Amino acid sequence: MPIYVYRCECGTRFEHLASMTDTATPGCPVCGGATRKVPAGFSLGGQANAGLSKDEMPQTWRGVYNGNSEYIDRMRRTWDGRQKLEEKYPEIAGDQRPILAHEGKFHNAPLRAGDIQLSGTAPTPGHGHGHGHGHGHSHAPAPGKADPPASKATPSTSSD
Repeated sequence: MPIYVYRCECGTRFEHLASMTDTATPGCPVCGGATRKVPAGFSLGGQANAGLSKDEMPQTWRGVYNGNSEYIDRMRRTWDGRQKLEEKYPEIAGDQRPILAHEGKFHNAPLRAGDIQLSGTAPTPGHGHGHGHGHGHSHAPAPGKADPPASKATPSTSSD
């Protein structure tokens, strides 16, 4: 049974559950006067969508279907619309830190600046980036090995 909206001459507006075949209108619940059926608002199914966030936008050549120009144009229009919404509603902007990595193990959760902190060791001079080079060594101590305690370290002597 649908819900109908009725209005009375006294200004009262109310809803009433009635069968579709019922032709009689109910009396006003406030004054008891005659009522008439009024058009009700309509409801759209679904939900509002603000578009893809910066994290959800494709980040790789494969992600844009090998540079498909139509897809890239559509993503650009989507992104322009999202940026306008973020300017108007900053609460939907999300994390604005730069993305450092977005492929491989970071595909579903991009690595952002500030997400990781290196251990308390200082970086090796000239190698301040804190990651391996892919040629067989790293700048971090081997697992299970720690630097010797400072009290047992022997000073090196050199003559110049």
